[in-house]
Amino acid sequence: MAAKTTVTCGFELIKQLQEWSKTNMREETLHNTIDVADLYTMVPQTEGVLSLKKMLDHLKLKQVGGLKIETVIRLSRFVMQNIYFSYDGQYYHQIRGEAIGSPLTLTIANCYMLFYEQQIIKQINNSSRLYFRYIDNIFIAINWPARH
Repeated sequence: MAAKTTVTCGFELIKQLQEWSKTNMREETLHNTIDVADLYTMVPQTEGVLSLKKMLDHLKLKQVGGLKIETVIRLSRFVMQNIYFSYDGQYYHQIRGEAIGSPLTLTIANCYMLFYEQQIIKQINNSSRLYFRYIDNIFIAINWPARH
């Protein structure tokens, strides 16, 4: 599912763009980049956990690391709802987003973005487009139909 739209580094994106451009690059090709600002701290906690569950359901996994999926979801929800940090001598309860540096954060953010990006991909879905995402950075090259 995600393997078709995600890259793990800039070099991988360049290789994909080079291959795509051999048959698709035209003078009128549009290149777009999108940066999702503050992704980790802006992913709604409930939707983040729901995205994780949706991904695990899609993969038809029964367990992760020996834990039942239900347990993974409950633990993820617990972690997301119990994020605390200190600032200037005061302690705060984080009620939106995820903790930067938490091992769960990257997984939740990727699941959330994967399902969110499906709306974008539907809008640009034609045979002469290139779409890739690396966490919160999106690259699109597209040749719109003449009557767009």
